[in-house]
Amino acid sequence: MPEPATALQRGLAVLLALEGGELGVTQVAELVGREKSQVSRTLKVLADHGLVDRDAETLAYRLGWRFFALAAHAGEDRLAAAAPPCLRRLVAAFEEAAHLSVLQDTDVLTVLSEAPAHGVQAVNWVGRVVPAACTSAGYALLADHERDELARVLPGASFRKRHPRGPQNLDELWERLVETRSRGFALVDEELEPGLVAVGAPVRDFRGRIVAAVNVSAPSFRFAGRLEDAGEQVRDVAVELSRTLGWTG
Repeated sequence: MPEPATALQRGLAVLLALEGGELGVTQVAELVGREKSQVSRTLKVLADHGLVDRDAETLAYRLGWRFFALAAHAGEDRLAAAAPPCLRRLVAAFEEAAHLSVLQDTDVLTVLSEAPAHGVQAVNWVGRVVPAACTSAGYALLADHERDELARVLPGASFRKRHPRGPQNLDELWERLVETRSRGFALVDEELEPGLVAVGAPVRDFRGRIVAAVNVSAPSFRFAGRLEDAGEQVRDVAVELSRTLGWTG
């Protein structure tokens, strides 16, 4: 019977080998430098625990649902710990509120905020839900969506016709998302509310999926002239948080 430490080391080596994508048993054995029979037994144990999956047709193995569930939970904890000091840096740089938000159906939910001490502030955003289709955080969270996905994700009712500066239809929203991808950050000029401007950038997990957005919002009279600079810094902070979650893109 193998020593526990040896079995554990072999299991970890197999999981790391599968980080690059689907592999057959022979390929995994070559990468980890173990006998094929040993690797086959290790993969079976990992599959029994949901840490790897086997394709029924190709018989190749890939990382499994439980592995990703554990990683996602760990990522949430790491993001919750890493975000506050990053947001405080943005507050110090611009003396404006900085936020961390997530996508909730067709809306954006702010889960964390840091604000400066001065008196004139935009509203307190924590716990507030706003449409994704006209906000900087929303654009950042939707940045990876393709044009044909938007109709399913955001029905026409999501567009706020009473706010003429915001997107009025899917085509106009798509233009905003293309601009967001090109810049690396979203810029909103009074599209959610008159007098409110904001910039936002996506935070990605270890798989490259957008899981959150960082944004800075402020009254237009105080912040409109600083949006490009703020956008670049917000983008840098979002990339830093993505690295914390294991993103290497």
